[in-house]
Amino acid sequence: MLKVFWAFIKKEFYHIIRDKRTLLILFGMPLAQILIFGYAVTNEFKDAEIDILDHAKDETSKQLINHLQSSGNFIVNSNLISENELETGMKAGKSKLVLVIPNDFSKDFYAGNPLKIQLIADGSDPNNANTLVQYVNDMVRKFKTEKVSAGLNPFQIGVETRMIYNPQLISAYNFVPGTIALILLIICAMLTSLTISKEKELGTMEILLVSPLPPLLIILGKVTPYAFLSFINAVIVLLIGYFVFNVPIIGSLGLLLLMCFLYVITALSLGTLISTVSATQQSAMMKSLMGLMLPSMLLSGFIFPLASMPIVLQYLGNIVPATYFINILKGIMLRGAGLNIILYEVGVLILMTVVLLALAMKNFKIRLE
Repeated sequence: MLKVFWAFIKKEFYHIIRDKRTLLILFGMPLAQILIFGYAVTNEFKDAEIDILDHAKDETSKQLINHLQSSGNFIVNSNLISENELETGMKAGKSKLVLVIPNDFSKDFYAGNPLKIQLIADGSDPNNANTLVQYVNDMVRKFKTEKVSAGLNPFQIGVETRMIYNPQLISAYNFVPGTIALILLIICAMLTSLTISKEKELGTMEILLVSPLPPLLIILGKVTPYAFLSFINAVIVLLIGYFVFNVPIIGSLGLLLLMCFLYVITALSLGTLISTVSATQQSAMMKSLMGLMLPSMLLSGFIFPLASMPIVLQYLGNIVPATYFINILKGIMLRGAGLNIILYEVGVLILMTVVLLALAMKNFKIRLE
């Protein structure tokens, strides 16, 4: 009896070892998760881009700016000329913080006169804004300590902080746009991949293929209802965010809805591609959930800052559609950004849609042959 049982166990082992998908779930997924979580799950900042408005332009102000950059936490994105440019970088999503250094900085610093520098932070992501402000405060304290140790005994530098786009630091302003992007990507991609995979699994795809409709129209016919329903889903989520969580829509409502529709099309294109490489609904669902949920949550900047991750994960994050859609949502809803400001993100999503559809069509034709 024991021999039979042992033979049965060995047979199961052989089945598992020969099944690449099972091995991928057993070893590949835990390895990927521990690496991604280990590197991505951090609230620390590295190379956070900030803008500088230096009214003083003296030796001490330059030393302070160099001191901030030497920490490795900050890099200067732009040196501003006037107050009119304060929101330019933040509205475009390029900068998270503006440091304003007053006139006569060096003179007041060494004379012991009251002195304050101003920090203007992007409050659309409250946790990141608070962390950045804390970093700057720490660096300013270290700068003063170094001057004291050099025997210069400077007067205390005050730091005045102002949050814009979300002065109350309401967390919903951050998680609502991220949740919208996550829900639409997973739901649209998963539903699309399942509907085409279902035709394959039931054997009804062959019936569709012998119909007068070409493959492109077959795919569009399957996807169009989901595009319409997913867009309604996007509108419902936006309404909940606006009326329940009081997330404002400062920018153009028409532009916002247009961007939601573009993102829905991108997600559906991704789902179509997944369906062409999946023989069953179960396979399509696993690829949709595991291939989209984890990267979209961790590598899009939704929960953790993308700039603080290793360069490899940053590159991976840059191919996640949610990364660009979250920037678009925050830009329009919270910063009042127009199309000219989010043009780069829009261009990337359009390019992704075209590439995904082209790959899906190519793979679909290969399978037909």
